[in-house]
Amino acid sequence: MTAQTLTDLLEAGVAGRTVLIRSDLNVPLDGQTVTDGGRIRASAPAIKDLADAGARVVVMAHLGRPQGEPDPQYSLAPVARRLGEVLGADVQLASDVTGEDARAKAAALQDGQVLLVENVRFDARETSKDAAERGELAREMADLAGEDGAYVGDAFGAVHRAHASVADIAGLLPAYQGPLVAAELQVLTRLTESPERPYVVVLGGSKVSDKLAVIDNLMEKADTLLIGGGMLFTFLKAQGHEVGASLLEEDQLETVRGYLERSGKDGAAEIVLPTDIVMASAFAKDAEHEVLPVDALTTGAHGADALGLDIGPGSAAAFGERIRGARTVFWNGPMGVFEFPAFAEGTRAVAQALTEATQAGGLSVVGGGDSAAAVRSLGFTDEQFGHISTGGGASLEYLEGKELPGVSALSGTDT
Repeated sequence: MTAQTLTDLLEAGVAGRTVLIRSDLNVPLDGQTVTDGGRIRASAPAIKDLADAGARVVVMAHLGRPQGEPDPQYSLAPVARRLGEVLGADVQLASDVTGEDARAKAAALQDGQVLLVENVRFDARETSKDAAERGELAREMADLAGEDGAYVGDAFGAVHRAHASVADIAGLLPAYQGPLVAAELQVLTRLTESPERPYVVVLGGSKVSDKLAVIDNLMEKADTLLIGGGMLFTFLKAQGHEVGASLLEEDQLETVRGYLERSGKDGAAEIVLPTDIVMASAFAKDAEHEVLPVDALTTGAHGADALGLDIGPGSAAAFGERIRGARTVFWNGPMGVFEFPAFAEGTRAVAQALTEATQAGGLSVVGGGDSAAAVRSLGFTDEQFGHISTGGGASLEYLEGKELPGVSALSGTDT
């Protein structure tokens, strides 16, 4: 069954109705300050469309990973302030999820007003593995909307979770797919079903074990896999190189050897690894460092105690050339410890190459999470890329071929 969309809901009319919208407002904070408001800016248009059409909007979202109870460090108060700034309107904040304050504020909403309930993960039932517990919370959420209410699922970053506010609620109210979810699925479908070639995938991040399923799937779909980040050292070790004190997953070596054996054979993607690495004396922003070739990583000033914190300039240039020559690029995971300026150049080079591939008419997709945070922290704008995903984990699970509970729920299919 094809999901109904926000456009369908607006055409049906929302004036005077209470609409629950599950948004992805899981943004990084420094104390009470939002340090990257990308997800808030991306979520705001759907909320504004509903409010402008006269709906009484109740926004649900999570922040971080509280342990099923209120925790001040994960309060949505800073998010409510920033969302209000983006919308140019007051955003009320309830002090609970479905409790007395949320019920009172929802009931008092006037047409066009917006209420954000507290972090849905402050209620342990949101993430419970017990369907009955999740269902109970979902019914309380639905009660906030009343008899003529509706639900919009627009939190792509959470659709891979079978949570109360993502999946269970969709069976209790007329449910609609939000524009962010629709846009993400459109792009990901292009990546999996009809990519324009050459199709290059750039994978980074710390652990290869986090990317096993996506590597398996993309080996048969992409033309080239470029490997960076902490995960690259497991690949180098599998090739026989010494990697010093670099991040290494010994238990994945055999699996990685299998990938390397398949590389470029029988239609499988070619795996391209770095040829040089920035090796550091310690995991610190001011650590001494030097560039060494991959066959001599323990021969530098710090010997076997050195650890790799970025791909080297030669590798960055080679990766950039591959990316610029692609018609489709998907990138998930930084090339190094981009938070430290000395070890950010590999990630910067990949980001720059993606912008150039975009300018040349290719499709570039930044797969959310750390990659999205990296491009913004390095001074790039969202508009320089074809698409920046709002859901790193959800994007990967889609590319792995997994069913996404939040998407299935909006389509009326089983989760």
